[in-house]
Amino acid sequence: MHFRILFLLFLLSNFTFSQRNVSDEIIGTPWIGIHYGLNSPTNNLAERFGLLNNLGFTAGYKTNKNWFFGSDANFIFGNDLKSGNLFANLVDSYGNITDISGEVGVVLLYSRGYNFNFSIGKVFPIFGSNPNSGIFLHAGSGYMQYHVRIETNSQVIPQVELDYRKGYDHLTGGITSHQFIGYSYMANSGLINFYTGFYFLQGFTHNQRTIFYDQPNVAVDKSLRFDNCYGFRFGWLIPIYKSKPKDFYYN
Repeated sequence: MHFRILFLLFLLSNFTFSQRNVSDEIIGTPWIGIHYGLNSPTNNLAERFGLLNNLGFTAGYKTNKNWFFGSDANFIFGNDLKSGNLFANLVDSYGNITDISGEVGVVLLYSRGYNFNFSIGKVFPIFGSNPNSGIFLHAGSGYMQYHVRIETNSQVIPQVELDYRKGYDHLTGGITSHQFIGYSYMANSGLINFYTGFYFLQGFTHNQRTIFYDQPNVAVDKSLRFDNCYGFRFGWLIPIYKSKPKDFYYN
């Protein structure tokens, strides 16, 4: 399925890029694309997670004044957790968790989440090869939610199955703001249309659960959290140009 989507984007790219030469003028055009980012958490988020990956989709519109209005949605994932031993109250004297058959259970933990944003920005055609390329700035707001994903694969470990997982996942969510500074390039023709730069996100979140099973005697802190991160982002863009009118000459 992923291959089919990429192939469709490739065909769409070849069709749309052939319609216009962006070296002539600033062109208003819809933008769609995919992007990847690697972010380093700071503040409260760094207490739970290490490096986080972001894989997402962008859709928006660049005007003929180089203003950009858009939105993006991102899947957040990683495997570097700093939440301590979530299952300290479940292990035996040997430090093991047992499954339903009495065998040593294997519990895998991952960081998972998502966020979506609305953005406004502008392309400044400085150091650009054409008036549609240059320094790209945008900022906006959105929503973020994340949790600890718990997997037991083919084993059944009753203590962490079904609704019990909710007591350990530390589900957190809230509004966000973000800023991006980088470079956007639109080729005169061809597939090379991209943007890359530095991304900053500020999350104003709260814990969503009423109890943490790893700390059952401690009230869940409902105060405001500052779940911030920063990193780089690279995106592949597909501008969708309108068909350029054909010129007709009569003798």
